Amino acid sequence: MKQQLIAWLMGLVLSTGVAWAGAGEMTIIYSGNTDGELEPCGCSEEGNLGGILRRATTIDKLRRQHPDLFLVSSGGLLASISPQDRLTGEYILKGLAQVNYDALGVQWQDLAYGDEFILHDGLHWVSSNHRHAGVAKERLIRRGGQLLAFFSWLDPEKDPAIAMGEGRPVSVSRDTAELAQSLKAAQASGALTLLATSLPLAQAREQLPLEQVDILVVESAYEEYGEPQKIGNLLVLQPGSRGMRLGHLTLERGTDGRIAAFRHEVIKMPKSVEDAERLLPWYKEYNAKVKETYLVRAAQRRAAESGDSPYAGEEACATCHADEHDIWWDSPHAGAYDKLEDVNKAYDPNCVGCHTVGYDQPGGFIDMDTTPQFAGVQCENCHGAAREHVKSAGSRPVANAHWEPQQMCAQCHVQKHSPAFNFDRYWPRIRHGLAK
Repeated sequence: MKQQLIAWLMGLVLSTGVAWAGAGEMTIIYSGNTDGELEPCGCSEEGNLGGILRRATTIDKLRRQHPDLFLVSSGGLLASISPQDRLTGEYILKGLAQVNYDALGVQWQDLAYGDEFILHDGLHWVSSNHRHAGVAKERLIRRGGQLLAFFSWLDPEKDPAIAMGEGRPVSVSRDTAELAQSLKAAQASGALTLLATSLPLAQAREQLPLEQVDILVVESAYEEYGEPQKIGNLLVLQPGSRGMRLGHLTLERGTDGRIAAFRHEVIKMPKSVEDAERLLPWYKEYNAKVKETYLVRAAQRRAAESGDSPYAGEEACATCHADEHDIWWDSPHAGAYDKLEDVNKAYDPNCVGCHTVGYDQPGGFIDMDTTPQFAGVQCENCHGAAREHVKSAGSRPVANAHWEPQQMCAQCHVQKHSPAFNFDRYWPRIRHGLAK
């Protein structure tokens, strides 16, 4: 509450001498990068924020409270790191289409699967310098007597065509003159202008025509939203990433059409926010597709497997390391795969990798029918493949014999899945072996 009051007072101070328009408040809900995350990782309380189901619930509630709100995104919805990302991206687009955004900026990661990939779900994409007939250069939204003009700028320096070699057509324009003209025309028509970009603030101020921009949305920060900044007539917003939060901006416009005052709030979406019931058929279909894809991949892996697995399994380790095995058996690691089954994630590759031994590696976990002995977080997740160690009665070291314990933990306990991880606090829970 104190933070909101300070932002409101700052807006008043910075607008000295400007009379307020009588049109009332204008509400804008904005989001930044989703980064291919359709739903949050549930492995930790701290990281269990956001997801499209909760986002839909939150926005539905906000629309009931503010029927004339504007809903926009600076883009960055997709990822293209793993094979699973394309399928997840397809359903992110389908899900957000049901949330009904007024406008979404285009970032390069959104074009990872080609321009046509993002154009099938009726989303209102905007890129003011991208050359594609299916993407608007600007979008005007009129609601409750207010007009919002949404623009988006792709950084030409990040164009993948440049990295692919000379001679390929560059897909974006570097010329900001057309953008400047469009911004000026929009402002002259009475619109509030909003420009979204993946550029950081310093580069945006150097490269973009900001004289006729009322709101600049810059490069997303990691997870957390940045504090709004008022620079002259320009209000700068920085959304967070991974779809964990929403920004709630309420503003007043002066008689000159510029922002006279504003309030800003960041809305968290923890697990206490219920899933949107109207999106449950979409989510059920997504999980069915994930399972179908997983089973196809599992069949391919079974067909390709040959020879002995390099992994031994926890039972083999127990024959010589009984005390250590007892500690493991009583730890959450032993039942890690069961947790996936409890939340219907036993077919999601993004989850299975850290809850089984050797997933997607030769001789590693495939599925419970084929390789049940490798389910759970076992000795070899940390210490490495151990079959040769077992066969040699311990004379040959395990694969990760020279790793430090912190390095072993860091394979799965990363910021994305385990933000509160601290080795000194976590290690005593499973302390074993020579490192006791």
